[in-house]
Amino acid sequence: MPKEKTIYACQQCSYQSRKWLGRCPDCGAWNTFVEEREEKTISAAAVARSLGGAKPGARATTRVAPTHYAQVPSQDDARFSSGMAELDRVLGGGIVPGSLLLIGGDPGVGKSTLLLQMAAGLSCAGERVLYVSGEESERQIKLRGERLGLQPGDLHLLPETCLERVLEVVAELRPTLIVVDSVQTTYSERLDSAPGSVSQVRETAGQCLLLAKHQGVPVFLIGHVTKDGALAGPKTLEHIVDTVIYFEGERHHNHRIMRATKNRFGATNELGLFEMTGLGLVPVANPSALFLQQRPVGVAGSVVVACMEGTRPMLVELQALVSSSKYGTGRRTVEGVEPNRVALLIAMLEKRAGLQMLGDDVFVNVAGGLTLDEPAVDLGIVAALASSFRNTAIDPATVVFGEVGLAGEVRATSQPAVRLREIAAMGFERVVMPAGNLPGLELPEGLSVVGVRSVLDALDALF
Repeated sequence: MPKEKTIYACQQCSYQSRKWLGRCPDCGAWNTFVEEREEKTISAAAVARSLGGAKPGARATTRVAPTHYAQVPSQDDARFSSGMAELDRVLGGGIVPGSLLLIGGDPGVGKSTLLLQMAAGLSCAGERVLYVSGEESERQIKLRGERLGLQPGDLHLLPETCLERVLEVVAELRPTLIVVDSVQTTYSERLDSAPGSVSQVRETAGQCLLLAKHQGVPVFLIGHVTKDGALAGPKTLEHIVDTVIYFEGERHHNHRIMRATKNRFGATNELGLFEMTGLGLVPVANPSALFLQQRPVGVAGSVVVACMEGTRPMLVELQALVSSSKYGTGRRTVEGVEPNRVALLIAMLEKRAGLQMLGDDVFVNVAGGLTLDEPAVDLGIVAALASSFRNTAIDPATVVFGEVGLAGEVRATSQPAVRLREIAAMGFERVVMPAGNLPGLELPEGLSVVGVRSVLDALDALF
């Protein structure tokens, strides 16, 4: 009997080695090599035959002819709604037939709940949906559905982890949408490695891609994440799929945030917001009201910032605390914004505004657990730091936004009209914003707008 050959594969980038290595020479990750059986190469023709292609032994006799760009029909009306407005926003307007989507998130954040709600809603709308679960039985899924009060229509549950069996059921049932929960628990009988390994995850995702493209069926894959928050498995998994969505949420907050880091059919800067309730995930129509509902009034170091997430304006509270330190070097703790950006703005305030806080402890936080990476929040960070340093509260009816440079200048930002409409709709009375955005800008009624060109002008207007 021939001896089985084994290899060591990196679980991050699928690099293979004949011996165990502590550090992957390809991606640089540590302690990611796992021993696996050496797999036989599977031809693409065999995979195509499993999806209803040519018969075994048959050879390709036809050539694929090129199609002129003008002869390709438009696909603008091919999307269909998922039944959840926030999910449609992140996807770029709806679900595209034949797309492969990957949703990742921490355990317990609500990935299975979200897709079960979507599957039940689409099944009630006349779609035939197949929900494949490798982690729960059909009774457990039914128990969750009853707790959420779902009324599914043509929804079919399949507790199966074998990929070949799933493909057989798909060929018999002919669903219009498929959910696989999760890609790490699904395995192919062609490979001897364990479920969740590099080869199994890559094989499962590849065959799901062929299934989606050949039959025009959208397939949703649920993926596990590592302790660092990245999707578990090889990086090629994210390259195979059409859309990568991260479902995030703080343990001590009820809201959940959905972001698309890759989307071949839409923008990647859109954000969806849900609230976890006893009836499942409920879309949040007014994020500004959610993030400002517990805002303190008349407290130094607190300021409201107008930011943009994709095409959606949001008002969030940004807090800062500056306290004297007994040591020569101040401590920096930042949550929700980039720490290097905060350090840069602190140095700028000391040089341009004379606020000596380099030796103080500085703490910056975005209330509500939201992460902001837009340059327009710079002026909000500066205002919160100056407010806490001077121990003077900012007018609670004032909102600020603007990008700040190293010379202390306040630069213009994008979409000022959308921000101003959101500020006026939330009942605020005054805005401190870049003066470069004012020419030709239509101002809402009842809103006082102050244009500033430098940080000194902004501090004079705020205090």
